[in-house]
Amino acid sequence: LGPSGCGKTTTLRMIAGFEVPTSGNIYLGDKKINDLPPNKRDTAMVFQSYALFPHYNVFDNIAYGLKIKKLSPQEIRKKVLNILETIGLQGMENRFPNQLSGGQQQRIALARALIMEPGVLLFDEPLSNLDAKLRVYMRSEIRRIQREFGITAIYVTHDQSEAMSLSDKIIIMNEGVIEQVGTPLEIYYSPKTEFVADFIGTANFLEAKIVSKRSDKATILLQDKEIEVSYSGDKRPKEKCKVIIRPETVKICKTGQFKGTVESSTFMGSYQDYIVKCGDDTIQIHDVNPKVKTVFCEGENVGIELLPENIHII
Repeated sequence: LGPSGCGKTTTLRMIAGFEVPTSGNIYLGDKKINDLPPNKRDTAMVFQSYALFPHYNVFDNIAYGLKIKKLSPQEIRKKVLNILETIGLQGMENRFPNQLSGGQQQRIALARALIMEPGVLLFDEPLSNLDAKLRVYMRSEIRRIQREFGITAIYVTHDQSEAMSLSDKIIIMNEGVIEQVGTPLEIYYSPKTEFVADFIGTANFLEAKIVSKRSDKATILLQDKEIEVSYSGDKRPKEKCKVIIRPETVKICKTGQFKGTVESSTFMGSYQDYIVKCGDDTIQIHDVNPKVKTVFCEGENVGIELLPENIHII
């Protein structure tokens, strides 16, 4: 996961064998694959453009790799019909790509890669051509099929929600460098750098100061309040630091530990979005389920509550 131009697709293409690395080695398990041509690597690619053969029907598109491997017609037919059932497109084997919807074409491209039973399945932003609702559906389908087949998958995307919902582990890249590796939960709530915190979701960045530190705890001064938070980094007492706080973890109320003034209040459907001026800081708040709560208006004085477990030092 990373912004455009960060090197994620180049990395994927190097793994697939379409690009040659200028230095370093690539291993699949304990096997070095740098010098192997793409067809000799135990990988399969699902392309952004699907790359279906327009003159082949669904059956022949999916069967293409098996025919190259010279499997028997009976075995090919059995495998193709089985995988069509897995992806929910049974009975469509005689249709051509131009007779299929975008979501159906995507599933055919996925089936063509899966049927080769690769050691690693490579995805290059495969859902970017689909509409928003279909993207959400296809995310769950890809995850279901990946788990069913038990294949390791490397999935390149700049879409945060795709990365969060699909992955067991996320690699955040920026300008050709890995910024952080972690689970979706770790990446979201415990970002190691300001770039990661800013790139994933929405975050409030506030200036603070380390007052004291012991083992895995630190007391920080945030505005005029001392708060003890979890911290095992290397910042020392009296050092300035930045903390991040996610908008959905901030509580807005009539009175609280911090005082502020509402600068904007916007209904977003599932939550009320507030921008609150609090001393020298501006804090964004996502107050969920606003229908059953007090909605504060612009110019209104409010209180803000922060729980220590929701404050993360970077």
